Amino acid sequence: MTKIIGLTGGIGSGKSTIAGYFKALGVPVYIADEEARKLMDQPEIVQKVQAVFDENVIENNSLNRKRIAELVFSAPEKLKKLNSIIHPEVKKHFLSWVKAHKEFPFVIKEAAILFESGSYKDCDKIITVAAPQEVRIHRVMNRDKVTKEQVLERMKNQWPQEKKTAMSDFVIQNTDLEQSKQKVSEILKELNKM
Repeated sequence: MTKIIGLTGGIGSGKSTIAGYFKALGVPVYIADEEARKLMDQPEIVQKVQAVFDENVIENNSLNRKRIAELVFSAPEKLKKLNSIIHPEVKKHFLSWVKAHKEFPFVIKEAAILFESGSYKDCDKIITVAAPQEVRIHRVMNRDKVTKEQVLERMKNQWPQEKKTAMSDFVIQNTDLEQSKQKVSEILKELNKM
């Protein structure tokens, strides 16, 4: 049976970069946030999400993600409701994706909130990507063109990095790309022994 390897890390840790390294080495990688975005474009999901909010969050028949992000980051109960709509859909989609990749000994599920959503329980092993907080803040500010305060606000909705690393089988300190690539190769050797 195909094993599931969880890949996570706080915002700005470089999960996508690490996922890309695994992909380049031939490992199937499921990017949960990307798939969630696609699922959120389905009309029935759009309507369910709209029902969570008092104001209109639909623009041109699609969800206004920027507005939703602004609304949920200051309202944890709305974030919880939003997640209760999206997470079951992503889980269903992921399970059918795993079936489509059953010839592989393992696949990687990259998810920002692997621990927070509880989906880490479905993983055989977990890899956490870590980086110093200042580095992470700087990366997100550059990537998303947001303020330090906005990044810190987003970080509040995720578990602290230390808590994630403590519950992980592997940790990649992602500050030097060459070292990170080397660590990915080492982890891959370990995973191939499973």
